[in-house]
Amino acid sequence: MLRRLAAVPRPLAAAARSLSSGSVRITEPLNFWAGKRREGQKDNKEPVYEPSTGLVLCHLEPCGAAEVDQAVRAAKSAFGHWSRMSGMERARIMIEAAHMIESRREEIARLEVVNNGKSITEARLDVDSARLCIEYYAGLSSTMAGQHVQLPGGSFAYTRREPLGVCAGIGAWNYPFQIAAWKSAPALACGNSMVFKPSPVTPVTAVMLAEIFTQAGAPDGLLNVVQGGQETGRLLCHHPDVAKVSFTGSVPTGQKIMEMASKGVKPVTLELGGKSPLLIFQDSDLENAVKGALMANFLSQGQVCSNGTRVFVHKDILPEFLREVVARTKAIEIGDPLLESTRMGALVSRPHLSKVLAFVEQAKREGATVLCGGEPYVPSDPKLRGGYYMTPCVLGDCRDEMTCVKEEIFGPVMSVLSFETEEEVLRRANDTTMGLAAGVFTRDVRRAHRVVEQLKAGSCFINNYNVTPVEVPFGGFKMSGIGRENGQVTIEYYSQLKTVFVEMGDVDSLF
Repeated sequence: MLRRLAAVPRPLAAAARSLSSGSVRITEPLNFWAGKRREGQKDNKEPVYEPSTGLVLCHLEPCGAAEVDQAVRAAKSAFGHWSRMSGMERARIMIEAAHMIESRREEIARLEVVNNGKSITEARLDVDSARLCIEYYAGLSSTMAGQHVQLPGGSFAYTRREPLGVCAGIGAWNYPFQIAAWKSAPALACGNSMVFKPSPVTPVTAVMLAEIFTQAGAPDGLLNVVQGGQETGRLLCHHPDVAKVSFTGSVPTGQKIMEMASKGVKPVTLELGGKSPLLIFQDSDLENAVKGALMANFLSQGQVCSNGTRVFVHKDILPEFLREVVARTKAIEIGDPLLESTRMGALVSRPHLSKVLAFVEQAKREGATVLCGGEPYVPSDPKLRGGYYMTPCVLGDCRDEMTCVKEEIFGPVMSVLSFETEEEVLRRANDTTMGLAAGVFTRDVRRAHRVVEQLKAGSCFINNYNVTPVEVPFGGFKMSGIGRENGQVTIEYYSQLKTVFVEMGDVDSLF
């Protein structure tokens, strides 16, 4: 149950109304810095649409140079205080923020649904992931430590792991709240502050996270939110007081961000796209393999960078696999994402829906067989008929050179290919410029580890797929990015190492 209007922030209470309201739901500013919501460029408002209905949800006010500078200055001011706090002091505030997220789980999830289009079931899990990430890094915030090295003559050296300063986070539209937490939690745990820019398609929930940190006791300006598109992102990357940039999104945009950050020799974390392979061997548990393939392709309407969209199935079990996966794909319930029974909501925007449907048409022209789905879907509820829905698609008779196999579709489209030998499928699986994720289903434990060792991907799954616990690093090889998110190693990407030499004797000089 949602709280009553008086008990929740006004934008959230309005957004959590039934989809039948048919009116703009959010009127308060979506920019946030120095502890308050802020007006952006009022003369340049952009509409933000509700994917499930196609109606305007709110208007975004993009930030220009003046607004970005104000947000960065607020973050720089907060950094001075936050970085001097002990790890335990930072942890207490982060834990309080996590508790607030837990108590408002349903509210945040429902707003995520309204802004993104995914099912309420998935949205709740995303909110849980965000909370767990903050809890995890709160636990690590007091463990940042250096090393003592004893040197001859009683001299010694030691290292200090120190925060970077103001970090910029640039998020994607498929996991708005979760990505904001995945980027801010390790940054804050290390003593940094952050300016976060959500995708202009899904601008709503990141500002809630910033408000929650402020309410939890963080200094004003610790986490700030600036809205906007490419120009706002460019201003963040080039700002002289931004020490590091973390980006989640497409490969072309990641390349531009890396180039911009290089002008200031700023470290970057890039979590980019993927065209990941899922290998299903003849000895697999077919029930689990089918479930794994569905999870690898249809989460969040297929809009997941790590999705295993190239499904390689051994020829001996291909007919049985296709029968089962098609039957289960046809049974996926599409519709109102706020209903508990819905398993597939709306794609994020009308242009993106058109792009995904165009990939299906191109696949047919290139010789693929549409075994099910791949068509626009109109829900029976008249309130939803303007939404961006399609039927999940399984493509058979796919070949490696087809566009649907080579390019990231980022929609609910599974491309199934046949293989005969382990050596062959490994060669084909690795024949891509990207390397975000990969999966293998087999009962042979030796084969599983042998295959994973040879797969060129940063995140690999054995007999499962798309499992992302916050304790485990996530990131890609090749053009799928650099750096990692989650896990202990991420501390290294949000801090810098200082070496200190201490002489305990006289200077041994050559002069």
